[in-house]
Amino acid sequence: MSRILIIVQNLPVPFDRRVWLECRALTSAGHEVSVICPKGQGDPARHIVDGVRLYKYRPYAPGGSKLGFINEYAYSFAATAWLTMKARRSGRFQVIQACNPPDIFWPIALVLRLLDRTRFVFDHHDLCPELYQSRFPGGPRLPYLALRALERATHRTADHVIATNDSYRDIAVGRSGKAATAVTVVRSGPDPNRLERGPAEPGVRRGRRHLAAYIGVMGPQDGVDIVVRAADMVVHELRRDDIAFTLIGSGDCFDDLVALRNELGLAGHVEFTGRAPDDLVATIMSTADVGLSPDPKNPLNDLSTMNKTMEYMAFELPVVAFDLRETRVSAGEAAIYVTPNSVAEYAAAIVELMDDEPRRHRLGKLGRMRVEQQLAWPHQELAYLGVYRTVLGQGPEPAPAHRAAG
Repeated sequence: MSRILIIVQNLPVPFDRRVWLECRALTSAGHEVSVICPKGQGDPARHIVDGVRLYKYRPYAPGGSKLGFINEYAYSFAATAWLTMKARRSGRFQVIQACNPPDIFWPIALVLRLLDRTRFVFDHHDLCPELYQSRFPGGPRLPYLALRALERATHRTADHVIATNDSYRDIAVGRSGKAATAVTVVRSGPDPNRLERGPAEPGVRRGRRHLAAYIGVMGPQDGVDIVVRAADMVVHELRRDDIAFTLIGSGDCFDDLVALRNELGLAGHVEFTGRAPDDLVATIMSTADVGLSPDPKNPLNDLSTMNKTMEYMAFELPVVAFDLRETRVSAGEAAIYVTPNSVAEYAAAIVELMDDEPRRHRLGKLGRMRVEQQLAWPHQELAYLGVYRTVLGQGPEPAPAHRAAG
């Protein structure tokens, strides 16, 4: 049995679904797993969930400015380093896995490598240089260059890199010079046994015939304001009073989005739930007619895989999305694609799908089939565990015949 430490900065665990699936995969394979991450609301500083040891620190997010990010990341690095040393008291770790953003934890991996010969796996969730460009368009170039340097240092320090899609894999190899043999694509596939359509609850439609749903982070680069403005066009310009919108999640822009909704006179049509428990999410998704992926085209989104898109597909929801490179890779024929960043086209596509039930049903079935046959976590888990067999020097393990990788 190997001891493995996983570091996450931007979300608590097990709320971070990808990291939690990774934890469960590792424990099922016989490894002892510890996680360092920020606390969620009401979380204790240390507890054990399903055999995974969780070490948590109080989150600190002073705001979305450039200086705010620097302060947040410096604090997170110090808190993570301290908890790493505490977790190490129980014995050395054979592997440390750092998940970004941010790309700042490679020095901790270097220290553990020197002290304990610990191997370093980098799980590449976001492109931090492109995230900067998307949040601060036209901003100074120096921070971008610094983020590129941190990304390169993380890639080159890692014994193995896990990329969430082929675009990220190409960046690790082409931009950071990582050997192609040391990069493995492991997509953030949903668990089809946990995310599946159940009985509808008409009450969540709030008296309307149709429901459009959004789930995810609500930051400046996520395009949730586009949903609110599209809802304004649907209700006030297209005169459709039969469509309700429910937006699940939170983030830096949450308060501004609620204010925008109120300013546009949409309080009766657009509901914000905040972060919702799993049972409420399942009810909303099982009742919704359309899933909304409003990610605008920018340097980050065009190359990134959106978890929400695949979650909609798991719930048999047709997706309305902008025409982005990796969104097409994920959704295939299960989505309607419109011209990037066009609010008018986005609103029209929502109405078009609501008025075409056979097409909604067909796209939803295609999405579910794609999840089950290619994208689901059981397919990705094989590649993920293969990375650990490689870094631990255990050699490849043949895939079972009934679980071919997708």
